[in-house]
Amino acid sequence: MNFNIALYRQLSMHRYADRMDQLCCGPGVAPIDDTVADDLAALFKALGDPVRVRMLAALAHDPARQICACDFVAIAGKSQPTVSHHLKLLREAGLIRGERRGTWIWYSLVPERLDEIAGAFGDKVVTHG
Repeated sequence: MNFNIALYRQLSMHRYADRMDQLCCGPGVAPIDDTVADDLAALFKALGDPVRVRMLAALAHDPARQICACDFVAIAGKSQPTVSHHLKLLREAGLIRGERRGTWIWYSLVPERLDEIAGAFGDKVVTHG
């Protein structure tokens, strides 16, 4: 399930507008509903393995922004069946897409899904220091 984070924020703020005065520390942001939370949890679960994170990072840093399935064995340092399993999980989460070219499948990132992760918790990043 894909969602538009900007639309969600707009709708959720409207939905909770009558309760914003009940928050202890000011207007804040409306809570995430169950459907959106479930979708985000599935994305984070797909990122919950260092092998999959390395695979996504390799795609993000590849000059062509695409990598042949056969090259992920070396990138991941795992066997071909294990790599296939990780690619399947990333595909099911909507983080990557595959395009068959002859014998091989070439994978690329789905930028919209990565944007959803980046925007899930607001526009500002809290830093300490």
